[in-house]
Amino acid sequence: MPSPTETGAAGPGRRFLTLADVAEVLNTSVAQVRALVHAGELRYIQIGGRLQYRVEDVELEDYIQRMYARTEAAPERRPRGTRS
Repeated sequence: MPSPTETGAAGPGRRFLTLADVAEVLNTSVAQVRALVHAGELRYIQIGGRLQYRVEDVELEDYIQRMYARTEAAPERRPRGTRS
């Protein structure tokens, strides 16, 4: 039997993540994810009245792909502490 995540009212396969979930995926802090949300870098929905944000998994993947594209388009930079 399919899980509610796979067939729920949000549609087949849609999954909404908390900011903590997103922070875990990106290996960063919840505060940093909240800053991405407030800056408009990461699309979200708000539920409830207490600033409860949810990010759809496909929106997170889209954000990650945009960051890869931005990195590839940027002038070549080496990570700090490396030498050529």
